[in-house]
Amino acid sequence: MDNPKSRRPALVFPAQGTLLIGKGNGMRLGINLGYWGAGMDADNLAVAQEADRLGYAVCWAAEAYGSDAATVLAWVAAQTERIDVGSAIFQIPARQPAMTAMTAATLDSLSGGRFRLGLGVSGPQVSEGWYGVKFDKPLARTREYVEIVRKAVARERLTYDGEHWTLPLPGGPGKPIKLTVHPQREHIPLYIAAIGPKNLEQTGEIADGALLIFPSADHLEETAVKHLRAGREKAGRTMDGFDVCPTLPLAVGDDKDVARLADTFRPYTALYVGGMGSREQNFYNRLARRMGYEKAAAEIQDKYLSGDKQGAAAAVPQELIDRTTLLGSVDRIADRMKAYAAAGVTTLTLAPAGFTLEERLASLRAGAEALERAGLA
Repeated sequence: MDNPKSRRPALVFPAQGTLLIGKGNGMRLGINLGYWGAGMDADNLAVAQEADRLGYAVCWAAEAYGSDAATVLAWVAAQTERIDVGSAIFQIPARQPAMTAMTAATLDSLSGGRFRLGLGVSGPQVSEGWYGVKFDKPLARTREYVEIVRKAVARERLTYDGEHWTLPLPGGPGKPIKLTVHPQREHIPLYIAAIGPKNLEQTGEIADGALLIFPSADHLEETAVKHLRAGREKAGRTMDGFDVCPTLPLAVGDDKDVARLADTFRPYTALYVGGMGSREQNFYNRLARRMGYEKAAAEIQDKYLSGDKQGAAAAVPQELIDRTTLLGSVDRIADRMKAYAAAGVTTLTLAPAGFTLEERLASLRAGAEALERAGLA
């Protein structure tokens, strides 16, 4: 009988604990499990394990106001061998920065140096409604948060005097404390989820990678990469070694059926463009407008916020979905992967569609095959 453990992976993967980001002409693949509790929980471990076998570079888990990402990542790391595990994202208002440093160090130690720390400010509804944290000055908060996390993970005695955090608190019994856990690596890769130009520029300046959403290869330079590059230049660095890591939904099928495949993601796109955030603060809606879909973005938001979710989904242009997902045959997907690599993507994270485990696993394999056909593995 065929022993699954004896099969060679479709992609060449570096040794455990080795992170190769932003190097060479290749592009790596990731898998995003999304939110735990989204209806496919029993299958997620099998998906992560198959991605590990195929040589995917990283498995991401998300959190909003349901499952937390840290628990899911520990569970996946314990039952995989080589694939990195990453938070996409840990929400900044959910944790004090020192707690995030503790979690990152623990996950890196337990996983044998396979953890990637992704951070993001979330949105005003979740920050203020769920965590009771005022959603103000997100850029300044992020910068201070990253500085504290980096100091703590480096096992420096923790002192900080900023606008949003002061450590130790003055006039009390607090004293500078050093992290007792030793991470597997001296430097844990740190990513920031960024959409707006200012956030992207700061991400290029202070992070090791950017987590992007709704990326169009045609617009990536204008909407993201040029801002990341400006931040890198501000820090005296180039884009070498910086991981540009967008997430794209994936649906495999016949090229003649692309329109139906696009319909799979209409509710997803409508949720983000129309309902993720308030009318005044919806970062995804602004992104769609910057991509040239001003009229459609306004209509999607109007319908979604009025309660007409079906109308909002119907208003999403097929072109917008096709440009921000991977749809069709393996060859068509391979061509799109080439475009993303040419636009500066170094890790392409897939969110495969499928109502069954078999469909999701088949999509994972198709993604690996497409990367091979594109000559990017």
